[in-house]
Amino acid sequence: MERLIIEDLNEQQRAAVQHTEGPVLVFAGAGSGKTRVLTYRIAYLMSAKGVRPWNILAVTFTNKAANEMKERIEALLGEEAKRLWAGTFHGICARILRERGAEIGIDPAFTIFDDSDQIALVRESMDNLALDQKRFQARDILSAISRAKEKLVLPEDYYRYFAGRIEAVAGEVYRVYQEKLAANHALDFDDLIMFTVFLIKNSPSAREHYQDRFRYILVDEYQDINYAQYVLVKMLSEKHRNIFCVGDDDQSIYRWRGADVGIILQFESDYPEATIYKLEQNYRSTKRILEAAYHVVKHNRGRADKKLWTANEEGAHIEIIRAANEIDEANSIARSIEDKVRFDGRKYSDFVILYRINAQSRVFEEALTNRRIPYRLIGSVRFYERKEIKDILAYLRLAANPYETVSLRRVINVPARGIGASSLEKLEKFAEREKIPLFDALRQIDDDSEIPKRTLNSMVAFAAMIEHLNQMAREVSVRRLTEEVMIVSGYVDALEKDHSMESQSRLENIRELLSVTEQFELTSDDRSLPAFLEQVALISDIDTYDDSSNAVTLMTVHSAKGLEFPVVYMVGMEEGLFPHRRAFEDREELEEERRLCYVGMTRARQELVLSYAYRRMFMGQTVHSEVSRFIEDIPEDLFAHSKLRQIAVEHDLKSSAGGSDSSWKAEIRLRQTGDTVTFKPGTKVRHPTFGCGIVLNSTGSGDDERVTVVFDEEGIKKLLVAYANLERI
Repeated sequence: MERLIIEDLNEQQRAAVQHTEGPVLVFAGAGSGKTRVLTYRIAYLMSAKGVRPWNILAVTFTNKAANEMKERIEALLGEEAKRLWAGTFHGICARILRERGAEIGIDPAFTIFDDSDQIALVRESMDNLALDQKRFQARDILSAISRAKEKLVLPEDYYRYFAGRIEAVAGEVYRVYQEKLAANHALDFDDLIMFTVFLIKNSPSAREHYQDRFRYILVDEYQDINYAQYVLVKMLSEKHRNIFCVGDDDQSIYRWRGADVGIILQFESDYPEATIYKLEQNYRSTKRILEAAYHVVKHNRGRADKKLWTANEEGAHIEIIRAANEIDEANSIARSIEDKVRFDGRKYSDFVILYRINAQSRVFEEALTNRRIPYRLIGSVRFYERKEIKDILAYLRLAANPYETVSLRRVINVPARGIGASSLEKLEKFAEREKIPLFDALRQIDDDSEIPKRTLNSMVAFAAMIEHLNQMAREVSVRRLTEEVMIVSGYVDALEKDHSMESQSRLENIRELLSVTEQFELTSDDRSLPAFLEQVALISDIDTYDDSSNAVTLMTVHSAKGLEFPVVYMVGMEEGLFPHRRAFEDREELEEERRLCYVGMTRARQELVLSYAYRRMFMGQTVHSEVSRFIEDIPEDLFAHSKLRQIAVEHDLKSSAGGSDSSWKAEIRLRQTGDTVTFKPGTKVRHPTFGCGIVLNSTGSGDDERVTVVFDEEGIKKLLVAYANLERI
């Protein structure tokens, strides 16, 4: 059995899999088979070492990755593998808190608040504190609260650790926000991790239970964990120290949400007896793609010493698309996709277009639509964020927990039942005066409340409906309960009476939700309503990604983590966009941008195309762009043509620039003739965007000339003379 499991692994993979005792860190480069190593290690523990599945904990960052891992293990070992604990950090922690959270005062029937629920509760908290929501944005306040929770800082300790203009407000909001979460019997995403840490730390019996249960702990994407997750894993593995972490510091791209790449780099300090393995053989990409990606990321100081290699073919040269503007860029890429489908036998599903920020997607959507090229957009309005779906889910959440006021406020008058804003406000004041939950107020408010009799009757009827659903939730399936919600709420009836196209679309989405509940009941071990609501709350964009349709994929580079495509287009490769302008003054931010670029490039299996525009309409302004430093990092011989001579067809440039722009004509002539233009150090120059400055140094000549200029207002810039439109003063 041992040979059957490990025979397909390479030498380093096999060594890591068979090293079962003690702490192990595996640096697993992009495409090096880390999922296989994790899967085979679990299978090896169970088959060769006799470890029971319930003694193994496997943690990753997406449901998609966790499900893939479980499916592979079940294929190797059969039904017994279903007893393995494998899931996301949030999913595992939710399960632990439902089992033992009562020991630290957590209601086992807690609701999980998603992003929109959290924002709503922050705004409610700010209203209670009479804070100006135009001056202080709820999103900024929530981010500050999240940072505190990631550091395991409670409201009473907030000001010991955080200071600043936003933080001065966030500390007060944090206190009220947590009180409201408790009143709602709810937790947010960060609470799931934070309170699990507090449970393990403060409950000796819970700590002993889970340390003994999880004798072998495996952590995927270790480079992406934050401080709270790090503490949790460290405490759980403290007794047996059989911790197996897989990650790649070159792919750490979530600093903005608390990930600390330093954690993976300090593994040997945390576990002095640790063994380190490096998986450097890439099975995904061509040699040229790997070489190009390495030359981008190698400039980072904070990285382990390693370089991917592959036995794959040399592969196609890297392509560059140089465009006049963002519209020309999108049209050029759409034409490129058409050509590859027509002449190279590609399918539309072979292509992904990766951009740095979501706002870049619009022009690509338009270009693909105009050419009738099918596409799917990852990161748009998700199914579970559509109004009608959130409304039905709100009813289901009330069925599980009638005291959850965010959902109650959302649907108390949806569809309209005569409970307007003023009546709701009177109800809330009554609840506050009586010091009772809002749901109890619905059942207790009387005729002296100044609420019209008809509205009072509607409130009583609404409360009775929720009680009815709450009782049914204990007796029937999630699908049957959902059908009941659709009927007794009047939601479907209201949509059916409105014959608009929008209402028909909403009805279709609601019916699709029934398919979701059906699938949940077919595939889940726990078929309860809380389990269903938890699954929905913790689902992410990437979990809904489906590679079965023949369509071009559009997504941010962040969203592409863990995926791969035959052909990758990385667009907007310009200074200020990628790398993002906020990284210019922060070395750690710039290193993260390099890692993000590396991740994007290594999604490509066979072809990699980079594009940038001479000028771009961005945030309402037209800006002249410089080519990204990441393109400059790539050796010339890896490109299909000279990267500085890779230009669009002349008539495309003319049409994109209006056809009569003399600067464009001059630029075309310059590139055709290769005239030498030299800006010696000390030359005073003027740039159309950056203003006046002085040349610090100049290298190369003709199309290859680069200059470094210190501008009066914009500081130091590196420019390609062929595109910079510099004017001597």
